[in-house]
Amino acid sequence: MILLPAIDIQNGQCVRLRRGDFAEATIFSTDPVARAKMWEQEGAEGLHVVDLDGARLGRMVNLALIEEIGETLNIPVEYGGGVRTLDDLRMIHEGPISRVVLGTSAVTDQALLLEAVKLMGEQLVISVDAERGMVTTHGWQEKSSVSAVRFAEYLQGEGVRHILYTDIDRDGMMMGMNLESTRELAETVDIDIIASGGISNLDDLVRLKALDLPNISSVIVGRALYEGRFTVAEARAILD
Repeated sequence: MILLPAIDIQNGQCVRLRRGDFAEATIFSTDPVARAKMWEQEGAEGLHVVDLDGARLGRMVNLALIEEIGETLNIPVEYGGGVRTLDDLRMIHEGPISRVVLGTSAVTDQALLLEAVKLMGEQLVISVDAERGMVTTHGWQEKSSVSAVRFAEYLQGEGVRHILYTDIDRDGMMMGMNLESTRELAETVDIDIIASGGISNLDDLVRLKALDLPNISSVIVGRALYEGRFTVAEARAILD
């Protein structure tokens, strides 16, 4: 299982939110590129970067900065936030980003989803962000009428190969991951799952690893790393 440190960018700064609330942002660095380099130097095997401004406004606001991260690092970088059109995907496809995360548009635009699968293939990750089991959209600001499990089944049927699953109620709250919902999703589908939301200490990683579900390939960690609850090396000792 691979550890993916998170870099969430708002107003050009590296921040962490609580439960996706844009008003609850803690600034951890004014230089996201330097922070990304630091995670790589500490042994990270990949990086998860989110354009929070893009997720909120519905357009790619910080793409140039995120591409700079992709060009600077030697490890894979996946990017999400504000990706809404096929032209957006084509632009990313031609750049240094290894994977792109499609969220809101995958829920609201079936035609775009199908074209994205054709264009991006293994580079495409669909974000399944859930609040009390229901998928949310528009930077976690709106709740849909689609359950996370049913949506995941639909995505698998349409050829999606990677899902990023986040329990919003746990994200940034340092309360531990919702293992029950993560297990349910992983046991429902066969495709690759990136787990996210709530990791607060090494014991949380031990419990996630103990699920022993082979399709949970990686886990995203944000605030716990920034606050020094554990190091990249300590996490890798558990996950590798």
